[in-house]
Amino acid sequence: MRILKKILESEKIEVSELQLFQLETFTSLLQEWNKIHNLTGAKNLKDIYPNIVDALYPCTFIERPFSILDVGTGAGFPGMMLAIAYPDVKTVLCEPRHKRASFLKYIAMELELSNVEVVKKRVEDYVDEPFDLISSRAVTDTKMLLELSKHLQKEQTRYLFYKGEQVFSELESIDVDLNYDITLKNQRNYLYIKGLS
Repeated sequence: MRILKKILESEKIEVSELQLFQLETFTSLLQEWNKIHNLTGAKNLKDIYPNIVDALYPCTFIERPFSILDVGTGAGFPGMMLAIAYPDVKTVLCEPRHKRASFLKYIAMELELSNVEVVKKRVEDYVDEPFDLISSRAVTDTKMLLELSKHLQKEQTRYLFYKGEQVFSELESIDVDLNYDITLKNQRNYLYIKGLS
């Protein structure tokens, strides 16, 4: 059995053969680009596979979104992984850094991900219709993320933020009531905000 498939199955993350192929192709291309452009610290399979699992794990507990905005996608985590997981869901990857945005565009083209749009802008400068799900990993604190993306949210917008242990102190600094769950997995706290009031 292929290693990545085995890892995903052990985490109860379901992917089709096409999605598995796309994830494996993404891994190979990331390794190639990383040699030249230093896109991420994850340089080999041992480092990349845990990032894929980390990005996809929330698919086991979140509601299926109708549209996704990923803030600061970097080398593809979590936004590109979510786009692969939800191939019929419009996914916008907002990444202001040129090298990373170019890589994301290349990946979307190579994997034939027609649901992906790469936007080379900071989220606060990006204008579009409100999104169903706004995700982010390792960009800034929760309060700032909510503030920077407020023009892209609607009443039903949900948020998926990939956080460390600081999530609890970040939540204390927010002065609006949040309806949220925190799912702990390894060293990750997945903050899933279902509503603001």
